[in-house]
Amino acid sequence: MIVYQASKKDFMKHVTNDEISILIDREYKNKIGRSREREFEAWDNSMLYMFKALSTDKIPDECGVAIEYRIPATSKRVDFILTGLDDEDKENVIIVELKQWSELEEVEDEDAIVRTILNRSKTKTAHPSYQAWSYASLIEDYNDSVEKNNIKLHPCAYLHNYIKKEENEPLLNEVYNEWLHKAPAYTKGDVIKLREFICKYVKRPDQGKGIYYIEGGKIRPSKSLQDTLKVMIDGNEEFIMIDDQKVAFESIMRTVRNCIKSETKKTIIVEGGPGTGKSVLAINLLVKICNMNLNCQYVTKNAAPRNVYCEKLKGNYTQKYINNLFKGSGVYTDTSKNEIDVLIVDEAHRLNAKSGMFKNIGENQIKEIINTAKVSIFFVDNNQRVTMDDIGSIEEIEHHAKILKVKTRKLKLTSQFRCNGSDGYVSWLDDVLEISETGNFDGFEFDFDFKVFDDPNEMRKAIEEKNAINNKSRLVAGYCYEWITKKKENYNNYDIEFPDYDFTMKWNLSNSSTWAIDKESVKECGCIHTCQGLEFDYVGVIIGQDLRFENGKIVTDFFERAKTDKSLNGVKKLYKEDKEKALKISDELIKNTYRILMTRGLKGCYVWCEDKALSNYFKERLNSFSRQIGIKEIEGNEVAVLEKEYV
Repeated sequence: MIVYQASKKDFMKHVTNDEISILIDREYKNKIGRSREREFEAWDNSMLYMFKALSTDKIPDECGVAIEYRIPATSKRVDFILTGLDDEDKENVIIVELKQWSELEEVEDEDAIVRTILNRSKTKTAHPSYQAWSYASLIEDYNDSVEKNNIKLHPCAYLHNYIKKEENEPLLNEVYNEWLHKAPAYTKGDVIKLREFICKYVKRPDQGKGIYYIEGGKIRPSKSLQDTLKVMIDGNEEFIMIDDQKVAFESIMRTVRNCIKSETKKTIIVEGGPGTGKSVLAINLLVKICNMNLNCQYVTKNAAPRNVYCEKLKGNYTQKYINNLFKGSGVYTDTSKNEIDVLIVDEAHRLNAKSGMFKNIGENQIKEIINTAKVSIFFVDNNQRVTMDDIGSIEEIEHHAKILKVKTRKLKLTSQFRCNGSDGYVSWLDDVLEISETGNFDGFEFDFDFKVFDDPNEMRKAIEEKNAINNKSRLVAGYCYEWITKKKENYNNYDIEFPDYDFTMKWNLSNSSTWAIDKESVKECGCIHTCQGLEFDYVGVIIGQDLRFENGKIVTDFFERAKTDKSLNGVKKLYKEDKEKALKISDELIKNTYRILMTRGLKGCYVWCEDKALSNYFKERLNSFSRQIGIKEIEGNEVAVLEKEYV
């Protein structure tokens, strides 16, 4: 999605008239639903410099200009795009990463990382050339038209406030040569050089055709970790790490190298919400560290992602090799100190105190993992705790590291890669579920497909149609329905039944180990235990009576959970002892469960609610958004947020 687009001629006129920031903000408000007035000064400043760069007859007036283009399947935006034709009438696209920076320091031993002032403090971030190159690479990955029409992308960075040092210039240090070659960096005083770079590739007008290809081109399906695991283990870079992902990866690798070299211990905590690339980063680290001939293992408490990953690797690697890579969190009860070089713990919020089927083995999984590894890396989201036994909070990890006298450091991931890159959808969902008040009360960037259905059969039909494309869509439900078919004598019955709609379905637990990728899985309903840590293109969520809307508020009711649900074991006893505490804990766990289920989709989330008041509440929240953006009623009273046509 492009916020502002125009011909070069009109762009120059808008800058000359001192209205460019007003127009960008107006388009942002029209297409996103809210203002970005705080960026007026940055837009005015940067666009004036781009005006100077384009002030030449060598760049035709009918070339295309685009500002604030959101890269598909991410939350990242390209600052400035110029399109035109070269001498052979081939389409070329110039991508400019604009920076307001005035100072910068190089960072040793971390590839493509620099240090600069962001939000009034010195912060590590990706080198501008790497950032520009990574954005261009992501566009090539996701936009099918770029490849089909042989469009050439030429990224560069422009730090128009930055004055180069005469000696030992950090921006152009030789350690960044690879990225400077792929995307040259220009600074204050380099406007002619930037113009020459543009003129090298853009010589003739394209009448905005390049913008059309970028904006209207067919978007390739988003990659899912489970489908690309093999090539990643083979050592191929399948996911391009951008911004905070790249910073975290390089920082962690530096810590690993230093700890192994100095024989010291370290615990790293990586915090990130759903869809921020925690698992992708974890697998990339696993591959890189294993290639250093270090003993490294990927750990999860939840078996579902491990089983799926192992299934994907079968036939390509020995079972012994696979089993040594992927481990459950309860296998370190008897290991010795520093027995393993690195342990990468994904979904660490799901860790338990005790291990074993009856939770009677060991002392504490967090403590045991920290003790076992020279470097322990925990990927955590405090809002994804879903059972009474989940203890893997940031605070608990820090507590046990302190007991073991191991230093900790924290990193944070914020870039959104799931939910079609919509940070706004996740924030909106937090607000809707009353998990936290956010700035997204009235909606989200609306190229994520969210629908509310009035009939569960219609939702199932929609998911089955999506699944027929590539087997990447699933139905899931809150754990409000008894697991009747667990017993052999009940196998021909159903677990989930809504007689008023003639709707029946079984839980998936008969094949829970690889349900996420099995071909027939769309016929069975998944639960939190078989989908957490995994992702799909589309997810359909059945919301049971444990989440309702009453008296203008979201309410949770743990008494509506199935007796076969073990996640709230102990809450009824706690309720008798401390009613307020029990309600607070169960409220958090139930809301977290639905938040996780509703963020499993890369492209869309469909919802059907048993409680009609809750269904109407979701619709009203979407309708409040529609009064600003535009919403379309679909057959059967479904509600869908849709993109408008862009002028």
